[in-house]
Amino acid sequence: MLRYFVATADAGSATRAATVLHVTQPVLSRQLRQLEQQLGLRLFERDGRRLRLTTAAEDFLAEARALLSQADQVERAAEALASGRLSALHLAAPTTTLTDVLAPFLATLHADDPTPMVRELDPLGTTAALRAGADLAMVTRSPSRSLASRLLAVLPVWAYVRADDPWADRGTVGVAELVRRRLVLLTTDFRPRALLDGAMDAAGVGYGEHVEVANAQVAQAIAAAGRGVAVVTDDPRFDLVPLHIDGPGGPVRIRLYAAWDPRHHAAATLAGIAERLAAFCVERYGPEVAP
Repeated sequence: MLRYFVATADAGSATRAATVLHVTQPVLSRQLRQLEQQLGLRLFERDGRRLRLTTAAEDFLAEARALLSQADQVERAAEALASGRLSALHLAAPTTTLTDVLAPFLATLHADDPTPMVRELDPLGTTAALRAGADLAMVTRSPSRSLASRLLAVLPVWAYVRADDPWADRGTVGVAELVRRRLVLLTTDFRPRALLDGAMDAAGVGYGEHVEVANAQVAQAIAAAGRGVAVVTDDPRFDLVPLHIDGPGGPVRIRLYAAWDPRHHAAATLAGIAERLAAFCVERYGPEVAP
C-alpha cells in the first residue's frame, strides 16, 4: 500500500498513478483508503482533477520513501542469498599480502564482480576475522580444518641487500652465512620471522647483531640505507636485490592461503575467487610459486 501512496503522490492523480502501477483505478483507490484507515490519517484532498497531499501526508511521504528503500534493500539481499551471489566482498589480509598481492589482484576485477571491502587481518587470526564479518581471509598459517581453504602460493622469504653489496649477484644465501651479517628483522609476531627462526634452529645457529622493526617496508628502507640485510617477504623496494634463503630443509618459504566459512551462502563464489587469486599469484610471481 505504501507504493500506491508514493506513486499517487508523485503522479498527482489516481489515474496516472494507476497507469504507472499497472492496476485499475478502483484497485488503487481501495488500497489508498485501506492505508488511510490503518494509519488514521487523511492522505489526499481533491483539487479539481488532481489529488493534493494533506499536511500530515507531506510529513509522512519522506518516511514512506525511506521504508520502501529499506524494503528494496532487504529484497535484493534476499535474492543474493537465495542465488549464492555477493554484492560486496569483505576481505581481510596481513599488511604485506594486502599491499603486494591483494591490491594488485583487485585491480583485475570485472564490472560484474562484487564490490571489494578490504581491511587488515584481525591479529587474533583467521577465525576471528571471519567472525568479525570477513567473507574471505588471506593468511600465512594453515587454516583450521573446520574452514574451507585454498593454498594460493608458496612464496620466498627474501634476504634483501643493496645493489653494491658483495652478495648482490649470488642469488642465494644460507642461514649460517646470513647470521654473520647485521640483520634487519621483523618482530617475532610476524610469520616470516617465525620461519627464519625455525630455519636457524634447525641449522643450530643463532642471531648475531640485528635490529627488529614492525614494518616490512621500514626494514627494506633501513637495508637500503646500508644498515643491514632485511629479511622479509615483501616485493623489492628501494632498488634492493632479493636473495633466496636456504635452510637445512631447503629454501625458506611462506605459504599463503585463502580461507572462508564452508557454510557461507556464497561459498561457491568464494571458492571461485580463491582459484582466481591462486592463478593471479602464478601470473604475478611465476610458476615456481604454484603450490
